[in-house]
Amino acid sequence: MGNGTWDMIKGNWKQFKGSIQERWGELTDDEVDQIEGNREQLAGKLQARYGKTRNEVEREIDEWANDMDREFNR
Repeated sequence: MGNGTWDMIKGNWKQFKGSIQERWGELTDDEVDQIEGNREQLAGKLQARYGKTRNEVEREIDEWANDMDREFNR
């Protein structure tokens, strides 16, 4: 995933909040608001909430971001 994809997500964070909560339903509204498009914070919250390794959450974030990139650029 290129930096451009994450820049697009960060710049449109409010639009992606629903998708994030759909994908990772255990994150609260407040947590998603606090993340504000910061990939590192998202990874940290996912690790803490789901008890996964850094590699696991990074892979999940990449998959989700690629899906969002495809949808956003239709």
